[in-house]
Amino acid sequence: MTRFGADDLDATLAKVTDDAPIILLAHEPNIAPRVPARVALQLSGHTHGGQVRLLGWSPAVPPQHGIQLAYGHVRLKCDVIISGGLGCSIMPLRVGVPPEIVEVTLGRAAPVVS
Repeated sequence: MTRFGADDLDATLAKVTDDAPIILLAHEPNIAPRVPARVALQLSGHTHGGQVRLLGWSPAVPPQHGIQLAYGHVRLKCDVIISGGLGCSIMPLRVGVPPEIVEVTLGRAAPVVS
C-alpha cells in the first residue's frame, strides 16, 4: 500500500536493528506523542514556529494531545526540538518568530539548543 503524505513510523523504526539511541528527523512535530521512548531526540520544523507568536503562544498552531508543538524544546517520551526555520507557509508573514537555524549539541545530558 502506498501512503503519500503520511508517516510510517513503525516501518521506519523497524529498520533500526541495533540498540543505539535514535535521532528522528520528522518534518511535522505532531508525530511526537507516538514516538517510542527508544527515540532519544526528535528534530522537527513544519510549523515555522507558528509564524505568529504572542507571549509564547502560537494562535495558528492548535494544541494536539494537549501539547503545543509549535516551537522550541518539549520533553515528551523523548526530547523534541521544533525549529522556527527560515521560511513561511500560506502567508508571507512572521511576527515574534524570527527566522532561525538551530544548532543542537549532543552529549550525555539533555540537548542544548542555541
